[in-house]
Amino acid sequence: MTGEIIATQPQAPPEPGGKRPALPSLTGARWWAAFAVFILHALVFLPVYPFQKSELFRQLHQVIPMQLGAAGVTFFFVLSGFIIYWSFTPGSSVRMFYWRRVLKIYPTHLAAAAVFLVAASVPLHRLVVWVPNLLLVHTWVPKWTTVGGLNVPAWSLGAEILFYCSFPLLLPLVLRIGSARLWWWLGGLLAFILVLHTVYYLGVPGPKGIENAFAPRLVPGDTSPYYELHASQAWFRQADIPVPHSYWLSYYFPLSRLPEFYLGVLAGRLVHEGRWRVTGIRLPLAALAIAYLATWVVPVNYKMSALLVGPMVAVVATLAARDLAGSGGLNSTRTMVWFGKISYAFYLIQFPVMVLITRWFIGGRQFGPLGWLGFATLSLVAATAAAALLYHWLDEPLMRRFAGRRAGVKSQATLP
Repeated sequence: MTGEIIATQPQAPPEPGGKRPALPSLTGARWWAAFAVFILHALVFLPVYPFQKSELFRQLHQVIPMQLGAAGVTFFFVLSGFIIYWSFTPGSSVRMFYWRRVLKIYPTHLAAAAVFLVAASVPLHRLVVWVPNLLLVHTWVPKWTTVGGLNVPAWSLGAEILFYCSFPLLLPLVLRIGSARLWWWLGGLLAFILVLHTVYYLGVPGPKGIENAFAPRLVPGDTSPYYELHASQAWFRQADIPVPHSYWLSYYFPLSRLPEFYLGVLAGRLVHEGRWRVTGIRLPLAALAIAYLATWVVPVNYKMSALLVGPMVAVVATLAARDLAGSGGLNSTRTMVWFGKISYAFYLIQFPVMVLITRWFIGGRQFGPLGWLGFATLSLVAATAAAALLYHWLDEPLMRRFAGRRAGVKSQATLP
């Protein structure tokens, strides 16, 4: 993919309190994280039978396990902390900060949820199925009916809401860390994450094996169903679907993912203060690849983020440093920046699109691997088009019209 490089000249470090330079590579890289999630979801959520029951599918899923999508989510969590720190303006209104976060998160989330409600014919009388998800509080309860009861990818937004709520409260503490001690705090957070997941592994009931297993929930027969199980009426009717607590705590529970956000915040300070000097991307990517391969030989508690988050911090910080040095590369091209801008909408709309494609084209028929590949490609094209519409006709106009509306409102509560 080619395009014009946006960041072509080294950018001077921002003045204290001034506006910080744009970092287009971080925007462009968002697409790859969203695409990794899509690849996993296309395997799991497109019920193409008998392909999904074949030995080829089993082998393919061993090569592309759940931690591929989990790596994309980890990238988003670290990136959120970095960008929120990088973009905050000292002295700005806390109320304005919260308003902008609500405006950025909820409209696109609600639009994608509405598509899913219609596509899956969700029984609205069962409030537990959709209300917690709609409000983004569902990941605080360890039950699959609430974690996966509606638009499955929206689970990560429950953690993002916690991140944003905590930032104005904890930012003064972050700013009190001496510049020379930032590396110690970053290392301490990484160690804390490993200890936390070890406590979950040793002390909380849940899976203890190292197998790469996240097979789709299959129904009898070799004819493709009209609904993947997470979007079926049988799923919505269940009174309770408990999730193993150690897995829920390791992956879904917002408080468990909070340190990843603040690793991104600390990385933002390191780059901003000139203490992250790495601009070569090969070493961070190699470290990430090694950590990803290591997920094959550790228990599930460590597969989803614990091993990946350190290298992910290095990738995010290095991409930012490359932009500041004027060597952004592929991710800073206009084409990739555009894909990065629509990636949030793409992340949320992909599953509703798969539900519609399953209902219209897959259900009641039989397909092999080429059939799955065709429907995966169709899902990618359709989800990208839908994401572009959501971004250009909903997200961008709302942010342009309302995000700055309260900028002039004075508030006693301000960011440091």
